[in-house]
Amino acid sequence: MTTLRAEYENGSQSFVKQIDGLMSQGWIGIRRARGDGDCFYRSLAFAYIERILNATEPALAVTSALSVLESTQPVLEQVGFQRLVFEDFYDAFAGLIKAVVQPPADGRLLTITSLLEAFNTPEVSNSVVMYLRLLASAQIKSDAEAYSPFLFNPDTTEPMDPESFCNNFVEAFGKEADHVQIAALSNMLKVNINVAYLDGHDPHGNVNFVSFQNAPDPSTEPVNLLYRPGHYDILDRRSEDPIPPLLE
Repeated sequence: MTTLRAEYENGSQSFVKQIDGLMSQGWIGIRRARGDGDCFYRSLAFAYIERILNATEPALAVTSALSVLESTQPVLEQVGFQRLVFEDFYDAFAGLIKAVVQPPADGRLLTITSLLEAFNTPEVSNSVVMYLRLLASAQIKSDAEAYSPFLFNPDTTEPMDPESFCNNFVEAFGKEADHVQIAALSNMLKVNINVAYLDGHDPHGNVNFVSFQNAPDPSTEPVNLLYRPGHYDILDRRSEDPIPPLLE
């Protein structure tokens, strides 16, 4: 976080004050994701799997995550996605989770280092991102009545129908995620997500946290993300990162 602060020292002091505010609350680390429009999905996926990896009872965490993930496949099919289209993406995501407790073909259990390696492998990382995009799309389409009032073209602010919105701004690579996509994924994965908005809007350094609560147990540790205009990173309380900070 001190590195991020240094980037703003000669610019907006509102951002500096917000960063100082986060650090005073114990948020002293970030793990950066590449700014390519997929940063929300990549950050969420990495932090989600890392949380399973660090769980007190990894086997139970894996079983729970895989159960939820398995339940998403019928939803994808119900909204028109063919299994042939998404099964490879599913396998990539589920494979990483399984590897926490069950060695894959290479015989290695997942570690924080091999997780980073996987996310730096485009075939794996992009497959996981694509599955999350399809999940968000399926959730929006399957509950169109609930989401429709919030679907707008981010460029023109014109209202959009769920099908058009998902086709253009959810399923397409490189399209940034906003509140709707975050809420949809929180719902589909049954995961709590906290997003700290570092937007420079508060001159006193206050940072607005928006929580998406969909885990069966409200006390479940959330995935914590940091939003800056147009970009998401992983927010962390650790002072030292166990792995290099960049997710390619």
